[in-house]
Amino acid sequence: MKKPSNTPTNPLTHFDNSGQAHMVDVGDKQHTRRIALASGIIRMQAATLQLIKNGDAKKGDVLGIARIAAIQGSKRTPELIPLCHPISLTKVSVTFEIDEKINAITLIVTTETTGQTGVEMEALTAVSVGLLTIYDMCKAADRGMIIGDIKLLEKHGGKSGDWLAA
Repeated sequence: MKKPSNTPTNPLTHFDNSGQAHMVDVGDKQHTRRIALASGIIRMQAATLQLIKNGDAKKGDVLGIARIAAIQGSKRTPELIPLCHPISLTKVSVTFEIDEKINAITLIVTTETTGQTGVEMEALTAVSVGLLTIYDMCKAADRGMIIGDIKLLEKHGGKSGDWLAA
């Protein structure tokens, strides 16, 4: 059986030359330090933001639990995204920025590994899971929260080098 070519005819690397989905072969790639930074935002009512800030939410420490959920989400990425490689994360950091002017919380995740493939999906998954956790913990007070602007901010390492969002 002929091994499919790793050189795709289009930039969508998760499809082989015949258009079939596959997990990208990273076996020949160098082990390098790889870092990704992603963020997202959740907007809410002012009263909901105050519940979170004051630690008065019925379910407990919203941001503390969202931090753990984001970390767990990063580690479970290959279970959720079908063609993601399982990788060994060396670091996951989660920070929150509270903006009372717009009643929002921005969640920022940095993921790191030394390996053959990047950690962008882990960072993006972590942001998504962390924001969904905030929603879940506060939905009794505010079902109208809006999650958005989930994006990759930067990535470093690997063959393609550094990338920064415009």
